[in-house]
Amino acid sequence: MLHTFVALVDDKPGVLTRVASLFRRLNINIISLTVGHSERSEVSRMTIVAEAAPGSGHRIKASLFKLESVLDVDDIGQLSCVTRELALIKVAATPHTRAPIFQLAEIFRARVVDLAPESLMLEITGVASKIEGLIQVLSEGDNQILEISRTGRMVMRRGQHTSRVLDAMRVASPEEEPIIPITATAGDVGLELLAGDPNHPL
Repeated sequence: MLHTFVALVDDKPGVLTRVASLFRRLNINIISLTVGHSERSEVSRMTIVAEAAPGSGHRIKASLFKLESVLDVDDIGQLSCVTRELALIKVAATPHTRAPIFQLAEIFRARVVDLAPESLMLEITGVASKIEGLIQVLSEGDNQILEISRTGRMVMRRGQHTSRVLDAMRVASPEEEPIIPITATAGDVGLELLAGDPNHPL
């Protein structure tokens, strides 16, 4: 079973090595690993797709969170999310064989990003099955695929579901009693009181 984890890590040397070493110790194969800058300065976002037993997601998440420089870990699992992958595919092509490849690119909504006398390069973005479908159709025809470069899976939850976002946008609900800190001075002693506490002596 494939598990997808999103980890926020410090943007420091050695973090990627620690994560890869953890999966090696757990004897779990990493299918794809994507790392890049996040919305926070000096924090990178790491998307890890690993093949492991169905019930091992919680154990992997806990092990990741224990690593130094790992700030947060989210097990996407079967949650509602947006998944994308980018691939560059270089195909052998001549002026006489380009037209069918252009037609395939239009069907799969791929873009031609480079055109040379003996080859062309397609850029395609989407779920893994879409990319694999284009590769399969190209392979089944008379086309020769020269190179393939894929980014690996990138995943983000739909909506405002992450704990960090919820904390940043938290608004007291109507049912919640607003908590107002008050500082009173008795001699040289500062007392922190919570307004609205009927059990407090003051």
